[in-house]
Amino acid sequence: MTIRVLLADDQAMVRGGLKLILEDQPDITVVAEASDGVEAIAEARRLRPDVCLVDIRMPRLDGIEVTRALAGPGVPTPLRVIVVTTFDLDEYVYGALRGGAVGFILKDAGPALLVEAVRAAHSGDALVSPSVTTRLLRLLTATGAPPSGKLVQPLTNRELEVVRAIARGRTNQEIGAELFISLSTVKSHVAGIQAKLGLRNRVEIAAWAWENRLVEGA
Repeated sequence: MTIRVLLADDQAMVRGGLKLILEDQPDITVVAEASDGVEAIAEARRLRPDVCLVDIRMPRLDGIEVTRALAGPGVPTPLRVIVVTTFDLDEYVYGALRGGAVGFILKDAGPALLVEAVRAAHSGDALVSPSVTTRLLRLLTATGAPPSGKLVQPLTNRELEVVRAIARGRTNQEIGAELFISLSTVKSHVAGIQAKLGLRNRVEIAAWAWENRLVEGA
């Protein structure tokens, strides 16, 4: 199955580079490009791509507003949005996380991570660069941000292990290898954790872990 991607970035050169990387893969095709936030929302709603790759800073509407419009609370059929960021834009990424983004990558992360992030988003997983995870989520704890979830049922010891692994930026495959459990078991734990915390995705699980000091160094 081909993964249909929308690219939204105000720099034509950046879009062109990302498109070359993605379309070099046999299972990915870029179905639309947008140079500003308003165009990104319109094209995304018209084409319903599998994954939207959205820059944080764009004319008319920024990446946070685009993310909220396409994936935020209250959106009937949310799309999967990956936010592209740089280290000096951490505060904007926090807003995008609250808006429903399922992943964060750096513009200089490299082709392999970009492709992996798109595939992860398409499969219902999420990929957050470990460097982004650590820097962003430590910022959340330092600024006293309110918890992103409310614990309605106690987490088991295994679920806590999975939460900590997610907060360190591990993928489901990596968590399975670390904990010696199957991929399906990892996915089951993630689903259970989301239900218990009332969260929408693993990015919010990571934020909750850091905000509640469950990760070493938090």
